[in-house]
Amino acid sequence: MNCRSCGNFSKYSFLDLGHSPPSNAFLKKKKDMEKVYPLKIFFCEYCYLVQTHDFASRRELFNNDYVYFSGFSKTWINHLKKFVRILENKLFLNKNSFVVEIASNDGTLQDILSKKNYKSLGIEPTDSTAKVAEAKGLSVIKKFFGKNLAINLKKKNLKADLIVANNVLAHVPKINDFISGLKILLKSKGIITIEFQHLMNIIKKNQFDTIYHEHYSYLSLNSAKNIFLKHDLEIFDAEKLSTHGGSLRIFIKHSSDLSKKISKRFKQILKEEKTFGLDRIDVYRNFQTKVENVKKDFLNFLNESKKNKKKLCAYGAAAKGNTFFNFLGIKSTHIPFIIDKNPFKIGKYLPGSKIIVKDEKFLIKNKPDYILIVPWNLKNEIIKQLSYTKKWKAKFITAIPNIKIF
Repeated sequence: MNCRSCGNFSKYSFLDLGHSPPSNAFLKKKKDMEKVYPLKIFFCEYCYLVQTHDFASRRELFNNDYVYFSGFSKTWINHLKKFVRILENKLFLNKNSFVVEIASNDGTLQDILSKKNYKSLGIEPTDSTAKVAEAKGLSVIKKFFGKNLAINLKKKNLKADLIVANNVLAHVPKINDFISGLKILLKSKGIITIEFQHLMNIIKKNQFDTIYHEHYSYLSLNSAKNIFLKHDLEIFDAEKLSTHGGSLRIFIKHSSDLSKKISKRFKQILKEEKTFGLDRIDVYRNFQTKVENVKKDFLNFLNESKKNKKKLCAYGAAAKGNTFFNFLGIKSTHIPFIIDKNPFKIGKYLPGSKIIVKDEKFLIKNKPDYILIVPWNLKNEIIKQLSYTKKWKAKFITAIPNIKIF
């Protein structure tokens, strides 16, 4: 395939997760027909971008029935509140700042900004989440972001002092068009902040379940640096985050803006990536084997549980769980139900596995012996929330990077 960043032919496929439906394509009925696509990952030896082969269109993946709502996670809300305080401390936010958030989802960040009297505009293409933001009285444009939309906003004198794009860059099929739009929309002294799951953690910690069709790209700081420089934008700072199993937050400016210095921690993370070998195919070659080992171990656990007549359920109908279940071939015969507190998911079925999503009352009624925590990055929040399950001696399980029972 041709690299979606530099256009060169990428011949190195290092992970094959088989065929599966899009991870957020929940089913209303168990018998509903599904489309499945290959899920293969490639490494570009020229610009070092790791990416999926492009099969499903973005409109199919991010449609009006999109079911991910950021406001259901207390961990994420607290993360965003802290993020705003950091921006204020760095003087990247002041009373005159105009903030544009791309992929604003249900308006969780906009709502925090609004309560502090900052002016903001959300850009969100999925109707289901944008409606929730609009119901809060927030300003939202329901379109995909790219060069053409940025030009239209510029014509309306809506250039931004601050552009926030959290966990969206990986979701963009036309990454150069997206970054061109950022360049156009940003004021001459403005900054862009972007968060994405760090590729180094995906490889080091065996986080293969975070790979799915909605994630077109898997970014390192080095590959991001190369892409932005092509558009005369420069990363001047970066920091490590604990979110999503280990992410990076990068701060970007116009290359012509000399008022901001390159930070030491940006240089340090680049050095760490180089030492780890993210720019060499060798580092990726044994990833498939590590993934297959997780599959073997968890299926063995399921077989043992069945022999011992243990009841099992899952918690958290996250997209990563659908990659995990479908790669392992897990069905509702293995895990009869999954609990979630998002009302937009309850009563629906997971794509591929056809496991039904239930509310927490169903968990209490059925009293399973084991609860698989699917969004392992929210493990602490979920264990605290479900602490009452100790009454019937339930145990929790996480499967990434390997099986742990506690």
